[in-house]
Amino acid sequence: MTLSIRFDNSYAQELVGLYVPWQGQEWPHPRLALLNAPLAEALGLDPEALRSPDGVAMLSGHAVPESARPLAQAYAGHQFGGFSPQLGDGRAILVGEVIDPEGARWDIHLKGSGRTPFARGGDGRAVLGPVLREYLISEAMAALGVPTTRALACCTTGDRVLRQFGLEPGAVLARVASSHLRVGTFQFFAARGEYDKLHLLLDYAIARHDPDLAGVADAALQFIARVGARQARLVAQWMGLGFIHGVMNTDNTTISGETIDYGPCAFMDSYDPATVFSSIDQMGRYAYGNQPQILLWNLARLAEALLPLIDAQEERAIARASEVITQTQTAYRSARDEVFSRKLGLDVPDAALVEGMHKLWEGQGVDFTRFFRLLPQALRGVDAPLRALFAAPAGVEDWLAQYRAAVPDPVAAEARMGMVNPVYVPRNHLVEEALHAASFKGDMAPFNALLSLLQAPFEPVSGMERFEHPAPADTPQVVTYCGT
Repeated sequence: MTLSIRFDNSYAQELVGLYVPWQGQEWPHPRLALLNAPLAEALGLDPEALRSPDGVAMLSGHAVPESARPLAQAYAGHQFGGFSPQLGDGRAILVGEVIDPEGARWDIHLKGSGRTPFARGGDGRAVLGPVLREYLISEAMAALGVPTTRALACCTTGDRVLRQFGLEPGAVLARVASSHLRVGTFQFFAARGEYDKLHLLLDYAIARHDPDLAGVADAALQFIARVGARQARLVAQWMGLGFIHGVMNTDNTTISGETIDYGPCAFMDSYDPATVFSSIDQMGRYAYGNQPQILLWNLARLAEALLPLIDAQEERAIARASEVITQTQTAYRSARDEVFSRKLGLDVPDAALVEGMHKLWEGQGVDFTRFFRLLPQALRGVDAPLRALFAAPAGVEDWLAQYRAAVPDPVAAEARMGMVNPVYVPRNHLVEEALHAASFKGDMAPFNALLSLLQAPFEPVSGMERFEHPAPADTPQVVTYCGT
């Protein structure tokens, strides 16, 4: 079957000078390991054509259709607080954009497709384990209702790549996003004083994500506010799931408000705001409890990049941008209270009850996910299973009394909770187990079983109880890595 995709290439056509045209690497034996057929169909693509040799060649970066104009995007970024003026797609290419049947535009982007001029000494490759991690967790996030890049396919390349555990199978992730524009994209041109390109980029981003702002007064300022609002909702959703991104650099902060780059990410088992999984985050900059502050810090970096487009008078531009950041802080707090109030089954936010719940958890080792799944029983008066989650349950009864008083209709509350509190999240030990089997034993069965549960996270499946629970006490602490 011949692959026929009509790529639209607005980034390539409208942002000349903001990228490097580039082709993916040729691989010894590219093979399709996973295809997200429902996503392909939603994009208006033919799954069978994607399974063909031409489809696998495109999904692995081996070769692309004539309609594509593959490129490596330029961007900068603050990484763990330090500014790098040139990062860019060092091992990735944007193949092009497709327009789905509803008229929405989507990037098709390949990660691990080989070295580009932005490679900075890296080998440009990815290995199967981290590619499967991003596939698994991005699809879990989508099923949980969190804005995210999506995994379209995973291809193995037929080569072996040297990483910290030795030689591992090479792989390429094909992912989909409403765009791959980042805070770091704006920083790249601001750092160079290329304000004509910065203005061009702003116009493009507005046309793509906030078309109602095109041509309005204060468009740059309003754009920052829109980005802040999207990121505030996103981070509030992360917090509501116990998700830790692990590397909230400005080059991993999207303009669209989608989660991107699942490197050293993990879901928290026991509640602790200081939880970190990244092997390189020694100071806890991106710990669970710090994510809201980093959201604001990253937004401030976007505002810095756009100051010349906000107001010609710098002090006035700074003052106006600062107001937007303060508004975003307020928006985050509202979003966080709304997220956690929904998890409690409330029909209106209750900030005091939410704050009291977080104080109740402190130092108790409470399993974050199971707490919310056990709440309906506690609401009905059966609170022993919930109390058993606490190391020292003193104070639980007082909070439960306040909670019950805030819920006049427990039946309706339980129905609401069932729609937002997952049975299954990507428990770290289960993820590692599945990735190890796939990477070192060639066994995809554990991965596929876990993926199936995570694609329907709110419905318990008989016989799968072990997937609901944290790791046994003697399980080694999971450490995740940035590199793939």
